[in-house]
Amino acid sequence: MTTAPPAADRHRRSAAGVCVSYSACVNLAELRYDDRFVRELPGDARDDNRTREVLGACYSRVAPTRVARPELLALVPEVAALIDLDPRETPELVEVLAGNRVLPGMAPYAACYGGHQFGTWAGQLGDGRAITLGEVVARDGGGNEQTWELQLKGAGPTPYSRRADGRAVLRSSLRELVCSEAMYHLGVPTTRALSLVGTGEPVLRDMLYDGHPADEPGAVVCRVAPSFLRFGSYEIHAARGDHATLRALVRFTLERCFPQYIAGDRLDIAGWFAEVAQRTAWLVAEWLRVGFVHGVMNTDNMSILGLTIDYGPYGWIEPFDPDWTPNITDASGKRYRFGNQPAVARWNLAQLAGALAPLVDDLDPLRATVERFAAEVASLHRHGSLRKLGLTGRADTWGDDDELLATLGALLVDIETDMPVFFRALAGARLGDLGAAAAALAGACYAPDAITPAQSAATRRWLERYAARVAVESIAEAERRRRMDAINPLYVPRNYLVQQVIEATARGDRAALPELLDVLRRPYDEQPGRERFAQKRPDWARHRPGCSMLSCSS
Repeated sequence: MTTAPPAADRHRRSAAGVCVSYSACVNLAELRYDDRFVRELPGDARDDNRTREVLGACYSRVAPTRVARPELLALVPEVAALIDLDPRETPELVEVLAGNRVLPGMAPYAACYGGHQFGTWAGQLGDGRAITLGEVVARDGGGNEQTWELQLKGAGPTPYSRRADGRAVLRSSLRELVCSEAMYHLGVPTTRALSLVGTGEPVLRDMLYDGHPADEPGAVVCRVAPSFLRFGSYEIHAARGDHATLRALVRFTLERCFPQYIAGDRLDIAGWFAEVAQRTAWLVAEWLRVGFVHGVMNTDNMSILGLTIDYGPYGWIEPFDPDWTPNITDASGKRYRFGNQPAVARWNLAQLAGALAPLVDDLDPLRATVERFAAEVASLHRHGSLRKLGLTGRADTWGDDDELLATLGALLVDIETDMPVFFRALAGARLGDLGAAAAALAGACYAPDAITPAQSAATRRWLERYAARVAVESIAEAERRRRMDAINPLYVPRNYLVQQVIEATARGDRAALPELLDVLRRPYDEQPGRERFAQKRPDWARHRPGCSMLSCSS
């Protein structure tokens, strides 16, 4: 595998590229649509939304279900710019993004896929509440054509809805919009979100799975990505022994997204799989860098493009804890805990390799890619961890660096330290005055008054080693802070902040969501007057639903 280039400012994002002249953008009806997925791949013979097993098909044609009183709650201008869409609100725009109207050129469908859930094969899953409206062809800044899928999540039942209603609630839809856009500006590979529409209809959900369902406000989020194909898209056909459909899907994937691995009738599946693994390694390393926990890394939630996909019960490491999981369904087993994400990604890749095995003559290259994965993620994570400290990897310091990082991790856990606050405090600490530096770091702890003398001594010892390591590279204080502030975010979508915005939006407040989105557009920059968005989680939010652990119920 080839290591992804860790460009120094790769993670920095801005609103550059947003249509500043609306005359350069068009409305939804004037966009250029393509329906290549439904034209080139085998589809379901039926076009109704009745739940069923769908065989020999990659999708089912199905239309969104109308909602009563759609209200546009958010439209992200940067994402509108990606598809050359005029971001100004119109009745037609709201109707389409709510699922009430399908425009000429759109070819709505729900994808068929399977997946391993919590390590167990679950059979057919599919888009149970997601409907791809269509594929938009737009030009990027370099004039190159790029295809974007527009997908409505929460737009009604499909053949894959099983016993569910195909709808989504405001809290989960808002969380998806906020986090996908936050991840983009953090520099983490991700799907995007164009809009959030309130449906004006209640949705019944048992949020805590405790036998107390209640009505919640419904919503539809429009997700945008070059492709929503996931590992499970290939697993389902392999599991059924449908190698013809599997090969057709693989060929489509290579032609559409990985043309370098196809030459006539020859498919370089081993080369393509190696790239998928490399992208996945980079993705997981970036999750670890910013403190993101996906929460439900089933194979049907793993993007073939190496994007963060399907935001559900995700969370952000606030008190640093490698064993923390935000998913209440995973509370006992902790399969998808923060520190286990590299191992789960490797396991998922092994399942994908098994699905692709019927199409290759030699399994050894696939096995070798899987075997290399752990080392690849470890290397990327190590490099990212050093960069978080303002350091660069050097061969003559490798052993000492590993101990420096391991000691820091143990220290952060022992003193229950807020990860984002800690690294920003360390960046601003004066290493020439270790006493003052230790005091500054104590402010990142959740119980600074409870820090023991032994813990204080351990912090001081680590700071001494860190200062000595900085001296090895002769890094000036200003340069160290610049490096650290460029990679350690000040603002992340902490669960309690997002929950406050959810509650405000449900009450009718239409200012809270735009403000949070605006803060998260510049996650690495200090924003005067917005310090509250960078504070440690308050004690009242430690165990409050929506502020710490979450369910998959949405």
